[in-house]
Amino acid sequence: MSLDLDAALVRLGHASFRPGQREAVETLLAQRRLLLVAPTGGGKSLCYQLPALLLPGTTLVVSPLIALMQDQVAALAARGVAASFLASTLAPDELRERLARYGRGELRLLYVAPERLASGTFREALRRVPCPLVAVDEAHCISEWGHDFRPDYLQLGPLIAQLSDARVLACTATATPIVRDEILTRLGLPGDTPQLVRGFARPNLALRATEVSGGRERQQAVDAALRETLVEPRGGRGCAIVYAPTRRAAEQESERLADGGWRAEVYHAGLGAASRATAQERFMSGGLDVICATNAFGMGIDRADVRAVVHLGPPGSIEAYYQEVGRAGRDGRDAVGVLCWSQADLPLRRHLLEQPLGAPAPSPELVEHKWALFLELIRWAEGGSCRHDAILRYFGDEAETLHGCGRCDVCLALGDESGTGADAVDLARRVLSGVARVHRRYGLKQAVRLLRGETEERLERDGLTRVATFGALRDRPADWIARALGRCVTAGWAGFTGDERPVLLLTDEGRRVMRGEAPARWLPPPAQPARSARRSEARRAALKAAAEPADDPLFEALRRERIALARAQGVPAYVVAHDRTLRELAEQRPGSAEALRAISGFGGRKVEQFGEAFLKVIAAYAA
Repeated sequence: MSLDLDAALVRLGHASFRPGQREAVETLLAQRRLLLVAPTGGGKSLCYQLPALLLPGTTLVVSPLIALMQDQVAALAARGVAASFLASTLAPDELRERLARYGRGELRLLYVAPERLASGTFREALRRVPCPLVAVDEAHCISEWGHDFRPDYLQLGPLIAQLSDARVLACTATATPIVRDEILTRLGLPGDTPQLVRGFARPNLALRATEVSGGRERQQAVDAALRETLVEPRGGRGCAIVYAPTRRAAEQESERLADGGWRAEVYHAGLGAASRATAQERFMSGGLDVICATNAFGMGIDRADVRAVVHLGPPGSIEAYYQEVGRAGRDGRDAVGVLCWSQADLPLRRHLLEQPLGAPAPSPELVEHKWALFLELIRWAEGGSCRHDAILRYFGDEAETLHGCGRCDVCLALGDESGTGADAVDLARRVLSGVARVHRRYGLKQAVRLLRGETEERLERDGLTRVATFGALRDRPADWIARALGRCVTAGWAGFTGDERPVLLLTDEGRRVMRGEAPARWLPPPAQPARSARRSEARRAALKAAAEPADDPLFEALRRERIALARAQGVPAYVVAHDRTLRELAEQRPGSAEALRAISGFGGRKVEQFGEAFLKVIAAYAA
């Protein structure tokens, strides 16, 4: 088989395997199932193209990217490999001709868009042609709570069940453990399906996150990144992408940069197809210095010399962020990624999740899941350990942990040993007592005024200027209290309602922390000058992270149980438990239903539904 692999590799135009590719191909061929997680540009396509040359029949590749299908089919044809694709962009006669070639068994690979799976004509042809392998590209699209859900992907489970003799390869560039479990559940694959997570380390990227107070500071961050990387307009040093949270913000930033002499254009879904195509063509051909875009820009973009990616606001998750910032530095040379965020982004995101524009209200479970994904990104933005290592751990890519990249803003700030001298537990309880007083009545500003001891008409009217909490943090500046409140939200102790004007609320976990019934595991905002505080805070968190085990077999066993429970109940994996809950289970190892209730995410109903199953896994591991 080794000789066959090497010969097929040469036929596809490669002299050697990239790291992890041979392991992936051999695992797929031997074990017939594989979930492969590797970043865009990491060589995932070879892992199904090469087996397609070795296995009899026609390999089916499901992909949502028509441009990618076109490019891969053209590259295979240039190597003498018979391949084709089916998509809605083809004329009816061309579609019939390609289906006929497929029906005659003339193709080694057939690429199809997911909506094609619903076609009765295609499903009938599929029953007649031997299919040795089904490759699902962008497999995270099957997850309803992933960052790029595509309803058409839900047809893949029945398709794979129909092709019971075929091998199955699911590929994705961004999938946390819970997303991977959802992929296996939706595709009907067993919980012990091999999972390879490789290639996420991007040490040439200098990742930074900066908390800003307004539009001017966001603009300054963009200008600084452009000066650092591109130096000047038309300098021939590459290009940059600026991601904006709204179409209007993208347009305004494009106009501002153009007024400053940069060759800048805008790209978002509200533009006509011709305008989008022109902007993308200019970007790809080198005619632009900067493109200002919403997240509509980027799928299938593979320009190597992007020197900077700047986010004017946080996207919805670490997965979405790493996919977008990962478009920088694909040539292996130095590049910069800057994320701008503010405390105001938290209530705004919650409001958008609960009341999406032009869409039906989502289920409470989906809202809570997407809120959890967003909070993971904010936790990452607040710092604590090496930016790269935190992302690698998040994706479960422990093998490539850098133990400090030496380039991100946190690593560069690790030299100062001084600390805040604050009692973190006492500070957490005082902050949460302020949240309790404004619970479901007022927002961040009133909570800050209450804790600062600032008299205000509404506080007086409600008697809040006479409570013990009034002025409990009068020795702290308002911006420190606002940051502390934000960290309480990211810790899951506080939250926001989804009303048009979101107000603060105290969660059950926050109430337990406030009462001393649960530990206050947090890093309060620094009390000394910001730069010095960030250094000491980052060092403490980095030391804690370094002490954590690189691999946790109990966590993996709990994941397998989550898949089994989700499949048995017919529900998504996130309904059973989030990754953070499983990690806490693995760390705390509760031995009873009562102890389970102290775990974040385990209320009485979940203890009744799933508690016994998880307790058995923990007991078996302990034994």
